[in-house]
Amino acid sequence: MTQTDRSDRLALPYLLPAQAQKHVTHNEALEALDVLVQLAVEAVGTSAPPASPAAGEAHVVGAGAGGAWAGQDGRVAAWSGSGWVFHAPRPGWRAWDKATATLMIWSGSAWLAAAGAAPEAGTLGVNTSADATNRLAVAAPATLLTHEGAGHRLTINKAAAGDTASLLFQSGWSGRAEIGLAGTDALSLKVSADGSAWTTALAFDPASGALLPATHPAAALPPAATAGAGAWIHVDGIGPAWSDGTAWRRMTDNTAL
Repeated sequence: MTQTDRSDRLALPYLLPAQAQKHVTHNEALEALDVLVQLAVEAVGTSAPPASPAAGEAHVVGAGAGGAWAGQDGRVAAWSGSGWVFHAPRPGWRAWDKATATLMIWSGSAWLAAAGAAPEAGTLGVNTSADATNRLAVAAPATLLTHEGAGHRLTINKAAAGDTASLLFQSGWSGRAEIGLAGTDALSLKVSADGSAWTTALAFDPASGALLPATHPAAALPPAATAGAGAWIHVDGIGPAWSDGTAWRRMTDNTAL
């Protein structure tokens, strides 16, 4: 049959005027509907036809498949009882992958997991590629996490006290600030000018809640002018000090250090 002899969406054959053996054409359409309506396949990406397919068995042909499936990459292969029948998917077609319990959608070039259909998917990339480390990756101007009628909590969990659970802020993929539980169970704020050398600016004792400011040896204080007027630090053996813009001064008596 020519393309005009078939339906536009599922390529089902039409009965033609004065056609002989109309039941053949009719049954062909019924068999196609039996496969494609509520489509479920044994697996998406099967690379070789099974040796003994069951009646009604269907697969999505994988890339580079051979044998009776050669040249049918991405198509739905259905066993008719005597041979394989192939159906070219249209964008938006859905198929349930029995092997992975995942709803798949044909994008026009590939079968992709439907958003939200695979709660245990290994990775998820939104407008960018996820990988083995960044299993959830999002590229967007903003990311919104909102409530569902009450509060909303974002949980970052680590396995042990010596591990890290934190938020890392980068500039050009180079770290500049990190807040969280970095290597201890004490909440800390760390800063870096180059992404390599890090300074703990603030930390809080997890038991008492006491502020644990960063300490500096008196002989190696950062320039007061660089820190700016009003900045303060904690100096070993001296205690807190503040910058007047040119020198560091002890908070207790304003003595220049």
